[in-house]
Amino acid sequence: MVAVPEHTAPGQPDPHESDINSPAAGEDYPGRHREYEGRHRADPEGLSVWATAQSTGPVQRRGRYVPESVKHPARMLPAIAAHAIGAYTQPGDLVLDPMCGIGTTLVEAVHAGRDAFGIEYEPQWSNIADANIRHAHDHGASGRASVIRGDATRLMSLVPKALTGQVALVVTSPPYGPTVHGLVRPSADGVVKYDDRYNDGHDRGNLAYRDLTGLADGFAQILRGCATLLRPGGVVVVTARPWRKRGELVDLPSAVIAAGLRAGLVPTERCVALLAAVRDGHFVARPSFFQLQQVRKARTGGVPMHLIAHEDVLIFTKAATSSEDGTEVVA
Repeated sequence: MVAVPEHTAPGQPDPHESDINSPAAGEDYPGRHREYEGRHRADPEGLSVWATAQSTGPVQRRGRYVPESVKHPARMLPAIAAHAIGAYTQPGDLVLDPMCGIGTTLVEAVHAGRDAFGIEYEPQWSNIADANIRHAHDHGASGRASVIRGDATRLMSLVPKALTGQVALVVTSPPYGPTVHGLVRPSADGVVKYDDRYNDGHDRGNLAYRDLTGLADGFAQILRGCATLLRPGGVVVVTARPWRKRGELVDLPSAVIAAGLRAGLVPTERCVALLAAVRDGHFVARPSFFQLQQVRKARTGGVPMHLIAHEDVLIFTKAATSSEDGTEVVA
């Protein structure tokens, strides 16, 4: 299929785009999550390509998220989170996003009748995530959700012990460096870029400010905590894509797979989440202003660069171990 660029006006969001409400540590979680029944809804013969951009990111979020959500520089497409939740969980299940940003995973979970909680390091984004959860409930969402503020690399020190082995699904995405596409506006001096950072740059505790090795090590710590929280048969879904730094390709998906392995998870599927619509046998690309600018500059310089049309979706399960009687069990 041929990628056909779709016009993106300057200012349109990129389509890939102690205050704790959760139970206190040590308390019993008053959830309604069923015992694992040895199955999930994913169809093993289903497509590995997820058609998650049939409408643009702004259209997917319109009326479903508070307007301040646009400020986050790297929002996950709601359709990606919704697809994963629909494929790997059932109503009443518990969903986790350990790097939840503005709460996309949590919002899609509660709208689907699942319960959810997320971890977010940056107060600005956790406040917006809280607002998005309230907005979802105001619009009839039946699931429950909360945001815990803290460093997800210390996940097990933040989460009540009662949630160990209770999570059915983890959906998350690692950061793509300290600066991403953000938003743009025209000015007398040209195009001005804004809302393109995870924070103001002063707090380097955010994984976005680490190099690839440091990012992968931190993400492995996060996934290790997720593995502890997963119930038997639970699934981890991570979206990631490579990017270029000074012309060199940074292979983030491979780094995520390696991090999952170090965390004791088993890679089971590698799918594709489309960032382009499919229309009459063609891709309709939905690039940001800066993606278009980068590709045009590269082609002018003789580099055959193409618009990004998908994200990798890396799917893991818990590793199986052997019990004392030799029976294989899920860790």
